[in-house]
Amino acid sequence: MIENIRKMWKIGEIRKKIIYTFLMLVLYRLVGVIPAPGVDAARVMASNGTNNLPLLELVNMMTGNNFSQMTVMAMGITPYINASIIMQLLTIAIPALERLSKEEDGRQKINRITRYVTVGLAALQAIGLVRGLGYIKSGALNYILVGVTMAGGTALAMWIGERITEKGVGNGISLLIFVGIISNLFNGIISGFNTAATTGTTSGWINLLVIIVTTIVMTVVVTFVELGERRIPLQIAKQVKGRRVYGGQSTHMSLKVVSVGVLPLIFAYSFLAFPGTIAQLIDPNMNGWFTRWWATSMYTGSVWYMIVSALLIIAFTFFYSSISFDPKQQAEQLQQQGAVIPGQRGKNIRQYLQNIVSRLNLFAALFLAVLSAVPTLLLRLAGVSVPFAASSILIAVSVSLETIRTLQGEMSIRGIDMDMDNVGFM
Repeated sequence: MIENIRKMWKIGEIRKKIIYTFLMLVLYRLVGVIPAPGVDAARVMASNGTNNLPLLELVNMMTGNNFSQMTVMAMGITPYINASIIMQLLTIAIPALERLSKEEDGRQKINRITRYVTVGLAALQAIGLVRGLGYIKSGALNYILVGVTMAGGTALAMWIGERITEKGVGNGISLLIFVGIISNLFNGIISGFNTAATTGTTSGWINLLVIIVTTIVMTVVVTFVELGERRIPLQIAKQVKGRRVYGGQSTHMSLKVVSVGVLPLIFAYSFLAFPGTIAQLIDPNMNGWFTRWWATSMYTGSVWYMIVSALLIIAFTFFYSSISFDPKQQAEQLQQQGAVIPGQRGKNIRQYLQNIVSRLNLFAALFLAVLSAVPTLLLRLAGVSVPFAASSILIAVSVSLETIRTLQGEMSIRGIDMDMDNVGFM
């Protein structure tokens, strides 16, 4: 690793990109400490970041504690993620948007629409969530200040992410989420260390050790699975064009073992968090039967919560895979390229791809369901509160590997190889 870093640092252009990326991430974190105007700072300090709303815990995880501190970056990049998901689903549902997405200028128009939707969502979410928590000061002007400043923070975060993607290293939006997650993880470990050192009890140090070991084991397992792929052999038919002969070689098509990424986890968490959050905002004193039932039966860590979340993760895994990978379209592309799968012909190719994707989805769904249950099981069985969710580790590992691949590409262009070990499922 040290040798790879030394090689990269010697190349001036890559060095500038790394420095640029680092400075933009520092800017993002620095802006994240500016308090938002219109917010009652005394109430925020009194709450100490505890609101017991699962949906807000998810937002806080994605923003690196900026939401709990009610800063300008309280909404972070989450409205952009929501807007992107909405536009992606609308592109599939609306034929006009689907045709627009297949055009070069059309994709740029959809990106512009996504930006506008992001700013609007950020303003609405900021006013709604902050008002629901009772943090906005009285007066219409304060509502406007909260909406404008937090939407402006999201717009700035979106701009920083796009600049990193254009002039830096890796995907800027992913790196902003990565920085927030790493900040939460670091703060959680430091807090555990301070607690163990202050109390001086054996249990405190054991809990800290369990957190560190769990983090390492989950990181290794997620990395192994994230690098896994299913390679489908392909035979390219010979094609004669003029006096030249093309094709005639063997290659393969790679399918990732977990191609859906972290989206099923986020969808499932959001789906489960939404009813309880709305119920608590409408009925904070828990007078209604639904609020009481949800608080006693569907709280994070309950048996019913684990069962329902696992079923939702499995369902969302197959749902997202069905809209992101079309076996029929993939089979048609292979036929157009003159590629065939040995032992498969015609319509069998489509069914063959569908069977492989279904098996991979089943493994991915079960893996994500088990991964999401690890922090909850540690809390129930060992009484250890892990300062991260399964989605945090998955996002952090995915972004790290994506950034490494980007650096590998930069080095390969310049004829320099990075020493990397590859893991694969055949």
